[in-house]
Amino acid sequence: MAAAPGASEIIYVIDEGILAGDQHFNRPSNAETVEEDEKELLWAAMERVPSIDRRNFAILPRSVSASAARSLELVDVRKLDRGTRSVILQDALATSEQDNFNLLSSLKARFDAVGHTVPKVEVRFENLNVSTKVHVGSRALPSLTNYVKDIAEQVLISLHVLRPKKHTLTILDNVSGVIKPGRMTLLLGPPASGKSTLLRALSGKLDAQLKKSGKISYNGRDLDDFYVQRTCAYISQTDNHLAELTVRETFDFAAQCQGASQSWQDYLAELVSLEKEKGIHPSPEIDAFMKVASLGGKKNNLATEYVLKVLGLDVCANTLVGSDMVRGISGGQKKRVTTGEMIVGPRKTLFMDEISTGLDSSTTYQIVKCMRNFVHLMEGTVLMSLLQPPPETFELFDDVILLSEGHIIYQGPTDAVVQHFESLGFTLPPRKGVADFLQEVTSRKDQAQYWSDHSKPYSFVPVSEMVRAYKECKYWKEARFDISSPSHVSSTKDDDEVALAKTKFAISKKELFKACFSRELLLLGRHRFLYTFRTCQVAIVGLITCTMFLRTRLHPVDETNGREYLSCLFFGLVHMMFNGFSELSITISRLPVFYKQRDNLFHPAWAFSIPSWAVRVPYSILEALVWSCVVYFTVGFAPDAGRFFQFMLVLFCMHQMALGLFRMMGALARDIVVASTFGSAAILAIFLLGGFIVPKDEVKSWWIWAYWLSPLTYAQRAISVNEFSAPRWDLRSSTGSGTVGENVLILQNLPTQEYWYWIGIGVLVGYTVLFNVVLNLAFAHLKPLGKAQAIIPSEAMKKEGNCASSPKLKDASEEKAEEGNFEERATSTGKRGMILPFQPLSMTFHNISYYVDIPKEIRAQGIQEERLQLLRDVSGVFRPGVLTALVGSSGAGKTTLMDVLAGRKTGGYIEGEIRISGFLKEQSSFARVSGYVEQNDIHSPQVTVEESLWFSSSLRLPSDLSREEKHAFVEQVMKLVELDQLRHALVGMPGSTGLSTEQRKRLTIAVELVANPSIIFMDEPTSGLDARAAAIVMRTIRNTVDTGRTVVCTIHQPSIDIFEAFDELLLMKRGGHVIYGGPLGVHSQTMIDYFQRIPGISPIPSGYNPATWMLEISSQANEERLSLDFASVYRNSDQFRQVESLIQELSKPADGTEPLNFPSKFAQNNLDQFKICYRKQNLVYWRSPQYNVIRLFFTTMAAIIFGTVFWNVGSQRKTTKDLFLVMGGLYSACIFLGVNNSSSVQPVVSVERTVYYRERAAKMYSSLPYALAQGLVEIPYILAQTCIFGAITYFMINYERSIVKFLLYLVFMFLTFMYFTFYGMMAVGLTPTQQLAAVVSSAFYSLWNLLSGFLVPKSMIPVWWIWFYYICPVAWTLEGIITSQLGDVETRLVGPGFDGTVKEYLEVSLGYSSGKTGVCVAVLIAFSVLFFSVYAFSISRLNFQKR
Repeated sequence: MAAAPGASEIIYVIDEGILAGDQHFNRPSNAETVEEDEKELLWAAMERVPSIDRRNFAILPRSVSASAARSLELVDVRKLDRGTRSVILQDALATSEQDNFNLLSSLKARFDAVGHTVPKVEVRFENLNVSTKVHVGSRALPSLTNYVKDIAEQVLISLHVLRPKKHTLTILDNVSGVIKPGRMTLLLGPPASGKSTLLRALSGKLDAQLKKSGKISYNGRDLDDFYVQRTCAYISQTDNHLAELTVRETFDFAAQCQGASQSWQDYLAELVSLEKEKGIHPSPEIDAFMKVASLGGKKNNLATEYVLKVLGLDVCANTLVGSDMVRGISGGQKKRVTTGEMIVGPRKTLFMDEISTGLDSSTTYQIVKCMRNFVHLMEGTVLMSLLQPPPETFELFDDVILLSEGHIIYQGPTDAVVQHFESLGFTLPPRKGVADFLQEVTSRKDQAQYWSDHSKPYSFVPVSEMVRAYKECKYWKEARFDISSPSHVSSTKDDDEVALAKTKFAISKKELFKACFSRELLLLGRHRFLYTFRTCQVAIVGLITCTMFLRTRLHPVDETNGREYLSCLFFGLVHMMFNGFSELSITISRLPVFYKQRDNLFHPAWAFSIPSWAVRVPYSILEALVWSCVVYFTVGFAPDAGRFFQFMLVLFCMHQMALGLFRMMGALARDIVVASTFGSAAILAIFLLGGFIVPKDEVKSWWIWAYWLSPLTYAQRAISVNEFSAPRWDLRSSTGSGTVGENVLILQNLPTQEYWYWIGIGVLVGYTVLFNVVLNLAFAHLKPLGKAQAIIPSEAMKKEGNCASSPKLKDASEEKAEEGNFEERATSTGKRGMILPFQPLSMTFHNISYYVDIPKEIRAQGIQEERLQLLRDVSGVFRPGVLTALVGSSGAGKTTLMDVLAGRKTGGYIEGEIRISGFLKEQSSFARVSGYVEQNDIHSPQVTVEESLWFSSSLRLPSDLSREEKHAFVEQVMKLVELDQLRHALVGMPGSTGLSTEQRKRLTIAVELVANPSIIFMDEPTSGLDARAAAIVMRTIRNTVDTGRTVVCTIHQPSIDIFEAFDELLLMKRGGHVIYGGPLGVHSQTMIDYFQRIPGISPIPSGYNPATWMLEISSQANEERLSLDFASVYRNSDQFRQVESLIQELSKPADGTEPLNFPSKFAQNNLDQFKICYRKQNLVYWRSPQYNVIRLFFTTMAAIIFGTVFWNVGSQRKTTKDLFLVMGGLYSACIFLGVNNSSSVQPVVSVERTVYYRERAAKMYSSLPYALAQGLVEIPYILAQTCIFGAITYFMINYERSIVKFLLYLVFMFLTFMYFTFYGMMAVGLTPTQQLAAVVSSAFYSLWNLLSGFLVPKSMIPVWWIWFYYICPVAWTLEGIITSQLGDVETRLVGPGFDGTVKEYLEVSLGYSSGKTGVCVAVLIAFSVLFFSVYAFSISRLNFQKR
């Protein structure tokens, strides 16, 4: 083992007498004795080290390069690099395999040697009940009407006017039990049995909406006596991580926050003290490991390295975690990151919810074995739910809890569970896993096959009967005795102090702040493109602004030019405010991870909010500096350094206020659509009542409070006083008394006293503080939205054979909905379920290689290659009627190969040949005959199961089929996948509302099956399913194959039953190599014989799962042990030559066959595609109340605000000031309602875009019909908006009572709302993320604001920018709406500034000539068409999903 570089510098200086003076250490001896002597010498040296420093020094092997004779040395562990730390970990683990037994055994031996006992936790629960209130049937669907009803009901219920009309749903029904330390406990049960709810209840994470009763205790103490969230860890099914962090960075942060190093320090301090007392020297390897692990720090944490190694994530430690839109680690690896993030800390009580989803059986086995070592050797307490634990994994558990319908029907030893069920008359068949048996024996559909008591006829044994039998057995009596007797786990109060967390957070406030601050800096760097783009945008808009108000054109000589300066100052403030708008989406995107870490007591809310604010302070300074440097002197503001910095300070404070405001909005709303709407409302209120659009003396008395509350009021006062109190504005006015500067301020109702500058700064700083305090309070106290919303069928729906959905609870509701409805349908619907004709097709692929460009993160570590090879010369055959399994450990390239073969890759470089029935593959025609069941279940959340299938079949089945035939086919597919009882269930969002995981998976399969494909690719179709659901899915797949279709599945942890349902196997190992291809044989014997012929391979044990055995013997560790490369062995085998021969044979087209060819690219014509897409979008919008109800609500509120602010001004036309007020009202209505439409449509389009990518890849429709449907579905809602807004504002503002003018007013409002909505859609279509779309949009909002003809009248716009005026849609809205209302008014204006009629004023001062209303309407329609066309083009040509 190599020491750190420069080891000579870090060897502790030891007294020479110790090293040389004692002859006892210098006696001649053999090499072994010399080494022992050397250790003794170094331990003696260690004892001379002061006690306070002793924990920083360890005995390590000397560097190989060192010339000294000794092989060991005393080293300061604080100065070791990552490489040396990794070697220390490797030595402590004492194995190259993914196993922690040796390390934990040595740790336990060290504890035992000094008589130190590790703290333990025993968890008891007694008479635990959990229930909730739910709506039933169609009343539970989130339509616009139901949403409004829910709000009205909540208000009336809170006023005690109405009683809630909800049904009680029991999830856990009077359950009791004990989770003991030192024993591995497995939690099993069919879907919806209450597993997740039990785990959440025991870990103190039960949702507040659920009603709980009963007692839960840890070591006999109630949950209120300590911090349960820090004592235990609940490992969720949902993988929420920051996509921009690497795996190692994610773990490092978790380890820091959970005090991983502090825990080791505490152990070490006690051990060192006891060892010194007893004169014991520990193992140097374990001593070094503990000392390095006890070191704090945000990087190179040994706890992180240990967890990475144990979970097999060391291979992807420096890879970004990634997300749907950011390429990162695989789904199985992400699941392990979720586990690792919680176990990297010192928590010893773990509640693990389905941690094996997406993992192969070998990896699952290794992880569970490591957890077992931890439980047995370190007295941990673990309750783990697994979906499909293979037999060898099941045997690792000591106890099992079996749940069904919210009842515990068995809790006891795993080796006695089969015997218990035999006493009920059920027998475990041969070659059947115990876990699979237990999950199926409670099901009405599957129970009969296990009945073995031939003395009496079989009748269904209900759960209630099983509960009664359990209550009579000895294991219940033992559990009852344990629950009722006092806890003996912790004998002293001190033991409890260690075992149960008494402090809320693991580390000090200072350390928490440092950890969160470091992470924010890291994320700022990862988001640098976004922030660089925003800064460049500020510079560009600043350049445009300064060329608009160029100093060569403006001079501080009169009030007219003064107003232009004022407009420029105001625009700068508004732009800074708009620039903060993109913080909304950034804040909301961070919330899921924040809530997870907050609720697990990683850190308090302030530790997240303060650093995220602090890292934005330099950014605000940068934005203010850029704007000031570009604009200030170019425009020609007061040439004074002091005023320049004061100008910059106002902009900085304004930007900080805006960031605080929008981050606060995001934290309060917690939903991007709601936040965008209220964010727009906030801008509207601040902008409208900021003193520029409506001067103070024109503000109505009932709104004057809002004027004084608006931050813009104070910002404008500060920035205006700073400029107009400069000496150069002291010229006497030619039009009246006072100076020009004073007159400019007075005309705008602004103060002239200079102290208003500092009042303005103070108020802006106060608002910044206020918004950040409210933000922090929101972070601290608000819960995440979209928690479980269970839905059960109404009696009426039950009679119809329908069933409604059961969301995230994943508990009793689904099983109750489905219980008794799963009749034996496989035989009756097997082949009949796929009755439509199809063309059987084979696929051959030869020497397929796939490369991607090396990521920057890896290249930064010194890797020279430019490309990373993920697949290496992969060859194989998929044939009709043959079910092929694609198997390999996580990261072997299974999904990559499927994506390449199916044509789903959007990047990278592909080499090799793919043929379909002998002809070269053409992707356009291949997509018509193939289906792809993706690993991620992506569906539109607002549609039902039946609607999803109908949509897919309507678009993908041939157009010559009648509606009745399609309907019959959909019905049969629903029966085939056993979804017919859930036809009216809403799909919902994964992890929050809607279908359970396994129901969602079956829907994903069904969506592809209704397309009647010839070749079907399925990426992990059984991932995330329990054994029974996996059996249903595999029965579906087998039935599909038996119709003569070609089906290939990647599969992770198949049971014996599932694995042997396959006909052929393609086995891959890490690096993208094939190590076996060919038939499995009866009971997998052909594959087993192949591997057993390889020298050194141990035979498969009797009854062992062939899939697990195959993955174990082909593991990397086994390859190293045998000095074999299985890929080379395969390429030199007869098996490989047989596959090559078959490829050659099938690569030649059969006589009389032709390549795939279709008369059209899609199954339906464009008109039918549009009709179907429109019907679906209509449903999506009707069931998106957060978007549409809130949009209409905001429009109504905005209309009332506008109406009351501009009350009766429409009839006032006597002065130019009156006209500016009318124009201000029209201008602000256009800008702000338009901006609201644009910003609130973006998240809706963004969510649907993910679904669109899947459907487009499946060639369901062309981009244009989809885009048309997406655009046209907005029209009715925009029309409703227009009518609401127009009717309210027109009469409150009191415009001229003319039916023509009223209709024109509505027309212009409608067109404005429409082009803004289409602009929002276009911005999403052109950008990869919603955050970037928000940034790009805000730039254009600013430019449209500047060049609309209001801030700078058309006649004052420089000639070099007049072209932008003509391409600014807001300018055409303003011109059209103002000329339509005022263009024919002959009223004469009175007062200074202009002599003539209103009509003449519009023509002379503003450049608005009457008679252009028709032109304006045409131009606005053209803008709507343009924006929509660009959106349609962008989604057809751009694909931001990286695969």
